[in-house]
Amino acid sequence: MTVFVGIDPGFTGAIAFYWPDSNSVEVHDMPVYKNIKGKTELNLYELHEILKPEGDEPHHVILEQVSAVRGNGVSSMFRFGQSYGATQMAIAAHKLPMTLVTPAKWKSYLGLNKDKGLSRSLASQRWPAQADLFKRVKDDGRSEACLLALFGKLTA
Repeated sequence: MTVFVGIDPGFTGAIAFYWPDSNSVEVHDMPVYKNIKGKTELNLYELHEILKPEGDEPHHVILEQVSAVRGNGVSSMFRFGQSYGATQMAIAAHKLPMTLVTPAKWKSYLGLNKDKGLSRSLASQRWPAQADLFKRVKDDGRSEACLLALFGKLTA
């Protein structure tokens, strides 16, 4: 059985592993740290470790395809682009198959919109035994990573 890995690539995003046969998820907040200037950076080593497949089960990554957001500063967008590229490279380093999907496509498929609260609510309903993972407002990255993995399974 394929393990689906959903990735919400933002600095407040997450990585979710979804095992459809047991309907269970394992979630990791995006591994970040503050650099000497106080700016958020991606922890490349930890990201690489998180994405290392365990066991012989095939993995398939569903990565949210993001783009520049109007109104964000040039410096922050550059750092985000670096992080996004590094995430893609970590996936490639483990030779994991990857599907890129836009937020509009996967959210529309699951009946969602831009309201992050709806994503948290759907994730809590889908995985009630693990609903504590999604209870805080700041847990939207976790819920969206899980739902990306679910989208991967439903469209595989």
